[in-house]
Amino acid sequence: MNKNYPKAFYNIEAEKNHELVHHLKLQSKNIGKYILMPGDPKRCEVIASHLENPEFIADFREYVTFTGTLAGERVSVVSHGIGGASTAIAVEELIKLGAHTFIRIGTSGGMQLDVIPGEVVIVDGAIRTDNTPNAYLPMEIPTVPSFEVLDMLVEGAQEIKAGYHVGLVHCKDAFYAQHAPESMAVADHLLSRWESYIRVGTIASEMESSTLFAIAQAKGVRAGAVMLILANQERRKQGQVEYVYDMDLPIKVAIKGLEKLINKDKQENFL
Repeated sequence: MNKNYPKAFYNIEAEKNHELVHHLKLQSKNIGKYILMPGDPKRCEVIASHLENPEFIADFREYVTFTGTLAGERVSVVSHGIGGASTAIAVEELIKLGAHTFIRIGTSGGMQLDVIPGEVVIVDGAIRTDNTPNAYLPMEIPTVPSFEVLDMLVEGAQEIKAGYHVGLVHCKDAFYAQHAPESMAVADHLLSRWESYIRVGTIASEMESSTLFAIAQAKGVRAGAVMLILANQERRKQGQVEYVYDMDLPIKVAIKGLEKLINKDKQENFL
């Protein structure tokens, strides 16, 4: 793929004519209905390289967009930035443009001793300690992925023989409240809650899945998430210091899972 982006990072003429959504700088014709969403904008081009004929579309703030095809359908890769607030903006604007299926591809920190860095977690629910989902759902409603997306991600992981876990993740707004809880004024609260999450089998901690799921549930679209286990602070407490930064495995799981979902949608006339 050509890394020499156009001099204009988005369509300037369309912007002047107020034809673009405010933050993503996109039009409906720029994107597919299926969206792959990393947090890091720099991962967009890598993910897009797994599509057919990927094209750079726009780059504004934390939002980078590429569009190509997969299984004969247009698919876009759009970064969502860090945390729920920026994720909500991206998903809202993509829904406005006609997208109906979203898969987050990200990183997370393992919370169980048998969750090894380098494996992936496919999310089947998210603990809401972040606040953005509260703008979309009452607290008593759990944030969960769409079954069809979850199912195809699991099948994709099985087909490529990936090491994977399916389970609950912890979502937060404050990164350092997890990684340096002792330094916070509410340290006792943070530490006791963390232990309770571990006791119920929570697999990993991250920052965006609950927001993605909440919006999808509230707006009637589909969402799922697959993430690399980058590190595991519980294993580190046992003297096992491991870090894995290679995103190849979660990307391949997401691509294979989405390919299966698109083919299933065609058979069921979902498109």
